[in-house]
Amino acid sequence: MKLFSKSPEAADSEQYAQPARHEVKSPEPTVEPEAATSPPPPDRRLFLPGAAPKTVEETGLTESYLINHLCKVMHAGGTLTPAQIADVVKLPKLVCRQLIKQMTALMLVEAQGLDSADIKSDIRYSLTNLGKSWALDALVLSQYIGPAPVTLEAFEAQIRSQSISHEEIHRSELDRALSHLVIPDILKAQLGPAANSGRSMLLYGEPGNGKTSLAEALGESFQDVVSFPFAILAGNQIIRFHDETLHQTAELPAGQPRGDLRWVPCHRPVVIAGGELMLHMLDLAFEHTARFYEAPMHLKALGGVFVLDDFGRQSEPPQAYLNRWIVPLEKGFDILSLHTGKKFSVPFDQLVVFSSNLMPEEMGDDAALRRIYFKIHVPSPTKEDYFSIFEGACEEVGIAWQPEVMDRFYQDKYETAGFVTSGAHPGFLLRHILAACRYLEREPELSLDLLELAWRNVAASKRRDRR
Repeated sequence: MKLFSKSPEAADSEQYAQPARHEVKSPEPTVEPEAATSPPPPDRRLFLPGAAPKTVEETGLTESYLINHLCKVMHAGGTLTPAQIADVVKLPKLVCRQLIKQMTALMLVEAQGLDSADIKSDIRYSLTNLGKSWALDALVLSQYIGPAPVTLEAFEAQIRSQSISHEEIHRSELDRALSHLVIPDILKAQLGPAANSGRSMLLYGEPGNGKTSLAEALGESFQDVVSFPFAILAGNQIIRFHDETLHQTAELPAGQPRGDLRWVPCHRPVVIAGGELMLHMLDLAFEHTARFYEAPMHLKALGGVFVLDDFGRQSEPPQAYLNRWIVPLEKGFDILSLHTGKKFSVPFDQLVVFSSNLMPEEMGDDAALRRIYFKIHVPSPTKEDYFSIFEGACEEVGIAWQPEVMDRFYQDKYETAGFVTSGAHPGFLLRHILAACRYLEREPELSLDLLELAWRNVAASKRRDRR
Protein backbone atom coordinates (compact mmCIF):
# COMPACT_ATOMS: atom_id res chain seq x y z
CA MET A 1 0.00 0.00 0.00
CA LYS A 2 1.32 3.41 -0.88
CA LEU A 3 0.89 7.08 -0.86
CA PHE A 4 -0.13 9.12 -3.80
CA SER A 5 -2.06 12.00 -5.07
CA LYS A 6 -5.26 11.24 -6.90
CA SER A 7 -4.95 14.21 -9.26
CA PRO A 8 -2.41 14.42 -12.09
CA GLU A 9 -1.15 17.82 -10.96
CA ALA A 10 -0.71 16.98 -7.29
CA ALA A 11 0.74 13.56 -8.07
CA ASP A 12 4.15 14.88 -8.92
CA SER A 13 4.28 17.94 -6.75
CA GLU A 14 7.62 16.98 -5.23
CA GLN A 15 8.92 20.53 -4.90
CA TYR A 16 7.35 23.73 -3.50
CA ALA A 17 7.07 25.99 -0.53
CA GLN A 18 4.11 27.08 1.46
CA PRO A 19 3.19 29.02 4.47
CA ALA A 20 1.82 28.12 7.92
CA ARG A 21 0.38 29.41 11.39
CA HIS A 22 1.03 31.17 15.16
CA GLU A 23 -0.07 32.35 19.14
CA VAL A 24 -2.60 34.12 21.39
CA LYS A 25 -2.60 35.40 24.91
CA SER A 26 -6.24 35.14 25.78
CA PRO A 27 -7.44 32.26 27.94
CA GLU A 28 -10.02 30.97 25.49
CA PRO A 29 -8.63 31.84 22.06
CA THR A 30 -10.87 32.05 19.06
CA VAL A 31 -10.13 30.97 15.53
CA GLU A 32 -9.45 32.53 12.21
CA PRO A 33 -11.99 31.54 9.56
CA GLU A 34 -10.92 30.25 6.18
CA ALA A 35 -13.50 32.51 4.59
CA ALA A 36 -15.64 35.34 5.86
CA THR A 37 -18.74 33.14 5.90
CA SER A 38 -17.23 29.93 7.25
CA PRO A 39 -17.29 29.29 11.01
CA PRO A 40 -13.87 29.13 12.65
CA PRO A 41 -12.57 25.65 13.48
CA PRO A 42 -13.35 25.09 17.17
CA ASP A 43 -9.82 23.99 18.05
CA ARG A 44 -7.90 26.82 16.40
CA ARG A 45 -5.96 29.04 18.73
CA LEU A 46 -4.68 32.53 18.11
CA PHE A 47 -1.15 33.42 19.19
CA LEU A 48 -1.20 37.19 18.89
CA PRO A 49 1.24 39.80 20.25
CA GLY A 50 0.42 42.09 23.14
CA ALA A 51 -1.43 45.37 22.88
CA ALA A 52 -0.05 48.13 20.69
CA PRO A 53 2.46 50.34 22.52
CA LYS A 54 1.15 53.62 23.88
CA THR A 55 4.51 55.23 24.53
CA VAL A 56 7.96 55.21 22.98
CA GLU A 57 9.24 53.18 25.94
CA GLU A 58 6.63 50.45 25.34
CA THR A 59 7.96 49.84 21.81
CA GLY A 60 11.15 48.41 23.33
CA LEU A 61 13.16 50.68 21.01
CA THR A 62 15.14 53.76 21.93
CA GLU A 63 13.84 57.22 21.12
CA SER A 64 16.98 57.99 19.10
CA TYR A 65 16.52 54.87 16.97
CA LEU A 66 12.86 55.70 16.25
CA ILE A 67 13.67 59.35 15.42
CA ASN A 68 16.29 58.20 12.91
CA HIS A 69 13.77 55.73 11.47
CA LEU A 70 11.09 58.40 11.07
CA CYS A 71 13.63 60.71 9.41
CA LYS A 72 14.27 58.01 6.79
CA VAL A 73 10.54 57.49 6.29
CA MET A 74 9.93 61.21 5.80
CA HIS A 75 12.98 61.55 3.55
CA ALA A 76 11.46 58.88 1.26
CA GLY A 77 7.83 60.00 1.59
CA GLY A 78 8.15 63.78 1.68
CA THR A 79 5.56 65.81 3.57
CA LEU A 80 3.49 63.44 5.73
CA THR A 81 0.91 63.51 8.50
CA PRO A 82 1.40 61.49 11.72
CA ALA A 83 -1.31 59.09 10.48
CA GLN A 84 0.57 58.48 7.22
CA ILE A 85 3.81 57.91 9.12
CA ALA A 86 2.01 55.52 11.48
CA ASP A 87 0.74 53.55 8.48
CA VAL A 88 4.32 52.99 7.30
CA VAL A 89 6.01 52.23 10.61
CA LYS A 90 3.04 50.26 12.06
CA LEU A 91 3.13 52.17 15.32
CA PRO A 92 0.07 53.92 16.79
CA LYS A 93 -0.52 57.51 15.72
CA LEU A 94 -0.20 58.49 19.40
CA VAL A 95 3.40 57.23 19.51
CA CYS A 96 4.21 58.91 16.19
CA ARG A 97 2.87 62.21 17.57
CA GLN A 98 5.18 61.84 20.59
CA LEU A 99 8.13 61.34 18.25
CA ILE A 100 7.11 64.24 15.98
CA LYS A 101 6.89 66.48 19.04
CA GLN A 102 10.46 65.57 20.02
CA MET A 103 11.66 65.93 16.40
CA THR A 104 10.10 69.41 16.31
CA ALA A 105 11.97 70.35 19.48
CA LEU A 106 15.20 69.14 17.84
CA MET A 107 14.33 71.22 14.73
CA LEU A 108 14.29 68.10 12.52
CA VAL A 109 10.75 68.70 11.21
CA GLU A 110 8.50 71.67 10.65
CA ALA A 111 4.73 71.97 10.27
CA GLN A 112 3.38 72.58 6.79
CA GLY A 113 -0.24 73.34 7.60
CA LEU A 114 -3.37 71.18 7.75
CA ASP A 115 -3.84 68.20 5.50
CA SER A 116 -7.21 69.56 4.28
CA ALA A 117 -9.58 72.48 4.76
CA ASP A 118 -11.18 70.62 7.66
CA ILE A 119 -9.91 72.22 10.87
CA LYS A 120 -9.89 68.76 12.52
CA SER A 121 -7.57 67.29 9.91
CA ASP A 122 -3.98 66.25 10.64
CA ILE A 123 -1.06 68.64 10.44
CA ARG A 124 1.47 67.81 7.73
CA TYR A 125 5.17 67.75 8.56
CA SER A 126 8.32 67.82 6.46
CA LEU A 127 12.01 67.50 7.26
CA THR A 128 14.08 70.60 7.79
CA ASN A 129 17.57 70.81 6.32
CA LEU A 130 18.89 69.46 9.62
CA GLY A 131 16.32 66.66 9.47
CA LYS A 132 17.41 65.76 5.94
CA SER A 133 21.00 65.60 7.14
CA TRP A 134 19.95 63.24 9.95
CA ALA A 135 18.06 61.10 7.44
CA LEU A 136 21.08 60.80 5.16
CA ASP A 137 23.28 59.83 8.10
CA ALA A 138 20.72 57.21 9.14
CA LEU A 139 20.53 55.84 5.58
CA VAL A 140 24.29 55.32 5.60
CA LEU A 141 23.83 52.94 8.54
CA SER A 142 20.82 51.15 7.04
CA GLN A 143 18.51 51.83 4.11
CA TYR A 144 15.70 49.84 5.67
CA ILE A 145 12.45 51.83 5.48
CA GLY A 146 9.27 50.15 6.64
CA PRO A 147 7.53 48.85 9.76
CA ALA A 148 9.48 49.47 12.95
CA PRO A 149 11.28 46.34 14.15
CA VAL A 150 10.59 44.39 17.32
CA THR A 151 13.33 43.58 19.78
CA LEU A 152 15.12 40.24 19.71
CA GLU A 153 13.80 39.55 23.23
CA ALA A 154 10.19 40.15 22.12
CA PHE A 155 10.73 37.93 19.09
CA GLU A 156 12.11 35.07 21.20
CA ALA A 157 9.27 35.33 23.70
CA GLN A 158 6.63 35.25 20.94
CA ILE A 159 8.21 32.30 19.12
CA ARG A 160 8.40 30.28 22.34
CA SER A 161 4.83 31.11 23.29
CA GLN A 162 3.53 29.89 19.90
CA SER A 163 5.71 26.78 19.79
CA ILE A 164 4.69 24.11 17.32
CA SER A 165 4.65 21.70 20.26
CA HIS A 166 1.47 23.42 21.45
CA GLU A 167 -0.44 22.13 18.44
CA GLU A 168 -1.78 18.59 18.59
CA ILE A 169 -2.68 16.77 15.39
CA HIS A 170 -5.34 14.13 15.85
CA ARG A 171 -6.27 11.34 13.51
CA SER A 172 -9.33 13.13 12.12
CA GLU A 173 -7.27 16.23 11.24
CA LEU A 174 -4.54 14.17 9.60
CA ASP A 175 -7.12 12.16 7.64
CA ARG A 176 -8.61 15.42 6.37
CA ALA A 177 -5.22 16.84 5.40
CA LEU A 178 -4.24 13.62 3.59
CA SER A 179 -7.64 13.01 1.96
CA HIS A 180 -6.32 13.92 -1.50
CA LEU A 181 -3.60 11.24 -1.27
CA VAL A 182 -3.73 7.47 -1.62
CA ILE A 183 -1.90 6.41 1.51
CA PRO A 184 -1.83 3.26 3.66
CA ASP A 185 -3.00 3.40 7.27
CA ILE A 186 0.37 2.23 8.57
CA LEU A 187 2.01 5.32 7.06
CA LYS A 188 -0.55 7.58 8.73
CA ALA A 189 0.17 5.83 12.02
CA GLN A 190 3.83 6.83 11.64
CA LEU A 191 3.21 10.37 10.41
CA GLY A 192 0.86 11.40 13.22
CA PRO A 193 3.32 10.93 16.11
CA ALA A 194 6.14 12.46 14.03
CA ALA A 195 4.09 15.59 13.31
CA ASN A 196 3.08 15.94 16.97
CA SER A 197 6.68 15.65 18.10
CA GLY A 198 7.65 19.00 16.54
CA ARG A 199 11.15 17.56 16.08
CA SER A 200 12.54 16.08 12.86
CA MET A 201 11.70 13.28 10.46
CA LEU A 202 13.16 11.64 7.38
CA LEU A 203 10.85 10.60 4.54
CA TYR A 204 12.73 8.30 2.20
CA GLY A 205 11.84 6.08 -0.72
CA GLU A 206 11.71 5.92 -4.49
CA PRO A 207 11.34 9.25 -6.35
CA GLY A 208 7.87 10.42 -7.30
CA ASN A 209 6.01 8.75 -4.45
CA GLY A 210 4.70 11.93 -2.84
CA LYS A 211 7.19 12.61 -0.07
CA THR A 212 6.93 16.36 -0.62
CA SER A 213 3.15 16.14 -0.93
CA LEU A 214 3.10 14.40 2.44
CA ALA A 215 5.16 17.14 4.07
CA GLU A 216 2.89 19.84 2.62
CA ALA A 217 -0.20 17.97 3.80
CA LEU A 218 1.22 17.78 7.32
CA GLY A 219 1.51 21.55 7.31
CA GLU A 220 -2.10 21.85 6.17
CA SER A 221 -3.22 19.85 9.21
CA PHE A 222 -2.07 22.61 11.59
CA GLN A 223 -4.85 24.93 12.75
CA ASP A 224 -3.28 27.64 14.91
CA VAL A 225 -2.72 31.25 13.92
CA VAL A 226 0.70 32.60 14.87
CA SER A 227 2.41 36.00 14.62
CA PHE A 228 5.57 37.03 12.79
CA PRO A 229 7.26 40.46 12.91
CA PHE A 230 8.01 42.49 9.83
CA ALA A 231 11.55 42.98 11.15
CA ILE A 232 13.75 42.30 14.17
CA LEU A 233 16.38 44.52 15.76
CA ALA A 234 19.42 42.51 16.94
CA GLY A 235 22.66 44.18 17.95
CA ASN A 236 21.33 47.45 16.47
CA GLN A 237 21.04 45.66 13.09
CA ILE A 238 17.80 45.16 11.16
CA ILE A 239 16.79 41.61 10.17
CA ARG A 240 13.85 41.52 7.79
CA PHE A 241 11.68 38.56 8.75
CA HIS A 242 8.13 38.54 7.38
CA ASP A 243 8.10 37.19 3.83
CA GLU A 244 4.94 37.43 1.72
CA THR A 245 6.15 34.57 -0.49
CA LEU A 246 6.45 32.17 2.45
CA HIS A 247 4.08 33.45 5.14
CA GLN A 248 0.36 33.16 4.49
CA THR A 249 -1.54 35.93 6.26
CA ALA A 250 -4.46 34.69 8.35
CA GLU A 251 -7.76 36.50 8.69
CA LEU A 252 -8.79 37.04 12.28
CA PRO A 253 -12.35 36.57 13.56
CA ALA A 254 -14.55 39.63 13.38
CA GLY A 255 -13.94 41.90 16.33
CA GLN A 256 -10.62 40.28 17.26
CA PRO A 257 -8.06 43.04 17.98
CA ARG A 258 -4.73 42.74 16.16
CA GLY A 259 -2.65 44.18 18.97
CA ASP A 260 0.82 45.42 17.97
CA LEU A 261 0.68 46.02 14.20
CA ARG A 262 4.41 45.33 13.85
CA TRP A 263 3.36 41.66 13.91
CA VAL A 264 1.46 39.84 11.14
CA PRO A 265 -1.02 37.03 11.95
CA CYS A 266 -0.08 34.03 9.81
CA HIS A 267 -0.77 30.34 9.37
CA ARG A 268 2.02 28.06 10.48
CA PRO A 269 4.46 28.14 7.55
CA VAL A 270 5.48 25.27 5.31
CA VAL A 271 8.80 26.26 3.75
CA ILE A 272 10.37 23.94 1.18
CA ALA A 273 13.96 24.14 -0.05
CA GLY A 274 15.34 21.76 -2.66
CA GLY A 275 18.58 20.97 -4.38
CA GLU A 276 19.37 24.69 -4.69
CA LEU A 277 19.91 25.05 -0.95
CA MET A 278 23.53 25.73 0.01
CA LEU A 279 24.98 25.84 3.50
CA HIS A 280 25.60 29.59 3.47
CA MET A 281 21.86 30.09 2.87
CA LEU A 282 21.25 28.87 6.42
CA ASP A 283 22.95 31.99 7.78
CA LEU A 284 21.77 35.60 7.90
CA ALA A 285 22.11 37.24 4.47
CA PHE A 286 23.58 40.74 4.66
CA GLU A 287 22.69 43.13 1.85
CA HIS A 288 25.80 45.29 1.60
CA THR A 289 24.14 48.09 -0.35
CA ALA A 290 20.94 48.35 1.69
CA ARG A 291 22.81 47.39 4.88
CA PHE A 292 20.25 45.19 6.53
CA TYR A 293 19.80 41.42 6.86
CA GLU A 294 17.34 38.92 5.45
CA ALA A 295 16.41 36.03 7.73
CA PRO A 296 17.35 32.60 6.33
CA MET A 297 14.64 30.26 5.07
CA HIS A 298 14.74 27.88 8.00
CA LEU A 299 14.33 30.79 10.43
CA LYS A 300 11.23 31.93 8.53
CA ALA A 301 9.81 28.44 9.09
CA LEU A 302 9.82 28.86 12.89
CA GLY A 303 6.65 27.46 14.38
CA GLY A 304 5.91 25.53 11.20
CA VAL A 305 7.45 22.99 8.85
CA PHE A 306 10.80 23.23 7.09
CA VAL A 307 11.24 20.67 4.31
CA LEU A 308 14.67 19.92 2.91
CA ASP A 309 13.54 18.31 -0.33
CA ASP A 310 15.70 16.12 -2.56
CA PHE A 311 18.06 15.69 0.37
CA GLY A 312 21.35 14.44 -1.04
CA ARG A 313 21.12 16.44 -4.28
CA GLN A 314 22.51 19.67 -2.80
CA SER A 315 25.98 20.86 -3.75
CA GLU A 316 27.35 19.88 -0.32
CA PRO A 317 27.11 16.29 0.98
CA PRO A 318 24.19 15.36 3.28
CA GLN A 319 26.57 14.96 6.22
CA ALA A 320 27.46 18.67 6.00
CA TYR A 321 23.81 19.73 6.49
CA LEU A 322 23.35 17.26 9.33
CA ASN A 323 26.49 18.61 10.99
CA ARG A 324 25.15 22.17 10.64
CA TRP A 325 21.95 21.15 12.41
CA ILE A 326 23.23 18.76 15.07
CA VAL A 327 23.02 21.39 17.83
CA PRO A 328 19.70 22.95 16.67
CA LEU A 329 18.03 19.54 16.33
CA GLU A 330 19.35 18.36 19.68
CA LYS A 331 19.20 21.53 21.80
CA GLY A 332 16.29 23.45 20.24
CA PHE A 333 18.17 26.65 19.44
CA ASP A 334 20.35 27.97 16.61
CA ILE A 335 23.27 30.41 16.72
CA LEU A 336 23.37 33.22 14.15
CA SER A 337 26.12 35.78 13.53
CA LEU A 338 26.09 39.41 12.43
CA HIS A 339 28.84 40.87 10.25
CA THR A 340 29.89 42.87 13.32
CA GLY A 341 30.94 39.62 14.98
CA LYS A 342 28.05 39.59 17.44
CA LYS A 343 26.44 36.15 17.88
CA PHE A 344 22.98 35.51 19.26
CA SER A 345 20.70 32.52 19.70
CA VAL A 346 17.18 32.04 18.39
CA PRO A 347 14.71 29.23 19.09
CA PHE A 348 14.88 26.33 16.63
CA ASP A 349 11.21 25.46 16.95
CA GLN A 350 9.90 23.71 13.86
CA LEU A 351 9.16 20.35 12.35
CA VAL A 352 12.15 19.61 10.11
CA VAL A 353 11.41 17.15 7.32
CA PHE A 354 14.23 15.64 5.28
CA SER A 355 12.87 14.17 2.05
CA SER A 356 15.24 11.92 0.13
CA ASN A 357 15.55 9.18 -2.45
CA LEU A 358 18.59 7.87 -0.56
CA MET A 359 18.65 5.23 2.12
CA PRO A 360 19.30 6.60 5.64
CA GLU A 361 22.74 5.01 5.87
CA GLU A 362 23.79 6.86 2.70
CA MET A 363 23.17 10.28 4.28
CA GLY A 364 25.51 10.47 7.23
CA ASP A 365 27.04 8.81 10.24
CA ASP A 366 25.15 7.38 13.21
CA ALA A 367 25.75 10.46 15.37
CA ALA A 368 24.05 12.72 12.83
CA LEU A 369 21.24 10.31 12.01
CA ARG A 370 20.38 9.99 15.71
CA ARG A 371 19.26 13.64 15.62
CA ILE A 372 16.58 12.71 13.10
CA TYR A 373 13.94 11.34 15.42
CA PHE A 374 11.61 9.63 12.94
CA LYS A 375 12.69 7.71 9.83
CA ILE A 376 9.70 6.84 7.67
CA HIS A 377 9.88 4.79 4.50
CA VAL A 378 7.44 5.98 1.84
CA PRO A 379 6.84 2.89 -0.31
CA SER A 380 6.10 2.70 -3.99
CA PRO A 381 2.41 2.07 -4.81
CA THR A 382 1.03 -1.45 -4.85
CA LYS A 383 -0.99 -2.42 -7.91
CA GLU A 384 -4.25 -1.56 -6.13
CA ASP A 385 -2.98 1.85 -5.02
CA TYR A 386 -1.49 2.55 -8.43
CA PHE A 387 -4.85 1.84 -10.08
CA SER A 388 -6.64 3.99 -7.51
CA ILE A 389 -4.31 6.89 -8.28
CA PHE A 390 -4.65 6.36 -12.04
CA GLU A 391 -8.44 6.15 -11.90
CA GLY A 392 -8.62 9.38 -9.89
CA ALA A 393 -6.29 11.09 -12.35
CA CYS A 394 -8.45 9.95 -15.28
CA GLU A 395 -11.51 11.41 -13.61
CA GLU A 396 -9.68 14.71 -13.16
CA VAL A 397 -8.94 15.09 -16.87
CA GLY A 398 -12.16 13.53 -18.18
CA ILE A 399 -10.72 10.32 -19.65
CA ALA A 400 -12.72 7.11 -19.22
CA TRP A 401 -11.09 4.53 -16.93
CA GLN A 402 -10.30 1.26 -18.75
CA PRO A 403 -9.42 -1.47 -16.20
CA GLU A 404 -8.74 -4.13 -18.89
CA VAL A 405 -6.32 -1.86 -20.73
CA MET A 406 -4.59 -0.92 -17.48
CA ASP A 407 -4.26 -4.55 -16.40
CA ARG A 408 -2.38 -5.31 -19.60
CA PHE A 409 -0.26 -2.16 -19.37
CA TYR A 410 0.65 -2.82 -15.72
CA GLN A 411 1.61 -6.41 -16.45
CA ASP A 412 3.84 -5.41 -19.39
CA LYS A 413 5.67 -2.50 -17.76
CA TYR A 414 5.80 -3.21 -14.07
CA GLU A 415 5.50 -6.95 -13.62
CA THR A 416 7.26 -8.26 -16.74
CA ALA A 417 9.73 -5.44 -17.45
CA GLY A 418 10.33 -4.87 -13.73
CA PHE A 419 9.98 -1.10 -13.62
CA VAL A 420 9.31 0.50 -10.25
CA THR A 421 5.79 1.84 -9.76
CA SER A 422 5.54 5.52 -8.99
CA GLY A 423 2.63 7.64 -7.86
CA ALA A 424 3.84 10.31 -10.30
CA HIS A 425 3.46 8.05 -13.33
CA PRO A 426 -0.36 8.29 -13.77
CA GLY A 427 -0.46 12.08 -14.02
CA PHE A 428 2.69 12.11 -16.13
CA LEU A 429 1.32 9.56 -18.60
CA LEU A 430 -2.06 11.27 -18.87
CA ARG A 431 -0.55 14.65 -19.65
CA HIS A 432 1.44 13.08 -22.47
CA ILE A 433 -1.67 11.34 -23.77
CA LEU A 434 -3.56 14.64 -23.82
CA ALA A 435 -0.69 16.34 -25.67
CA ALA A 436 -0.46 13.51 -28.20
CA CYS A 437 -4.22 13.53 -28.83
CA ARG A 438 -4.21 17.28 -29.48
CA TYR A 439 -1.50 16.73 -32.07
CA LEU A 440 -3.21 13.68 -33.62
CA GLU A 441 -6.62 15.40 -33.55
CA ARG A 442 -8.25 12.46 -31.84
CA GLU A 443 -10.35 12.06 -28.73
CA PRO A 444 -8.25 11.36 -25.63
CA GLU A 445 -8.62 7.80 -24.38
CA LEU A 446 -6.83 5.22 -22.30
CA SER A 447 -5.52 2.91 -25.02
CA LEU A 448 -2.42 0.72 -25.22
CA ASP A 449 -0.99 2.59 -28.21
CA LEU A 450 -1.31 5.99 -26.48
CA LEU A 451 0.04 4.60 -23.21
CA GLU A 452 3.01 3.12 -25.08
CA LEU A 453 3.70 6.46 -26.75
CA ALA A 454 3.52 8.27 -23.41
CA TRP A 455 5.67 5.63 -21.69
CA ARG A 456 8.62 6.49 -23.95
CA ASN A 457 8.97 9.70 -21.94
CA VAL A 458 9.07 8.01 -18.55
CA ALA A 459 12.47 8.03 -16.86
CA ALA A 460 12.02 4.91 -14.77
CA SER A 461 14.53 2.65 -13.08
CA LYS A 462 14.59 -1.07 -12.44
CA ARG A 463 13.09 -2.12 -9.17
CA ARG A 464 15.53 -2.10 -6.27
CA ASP A 465 14.89 -4.06 -3.13
CA ARG A 466 14.94 -1.49 -0.28
CA ARG A 467 13.85 -3.76 2.48
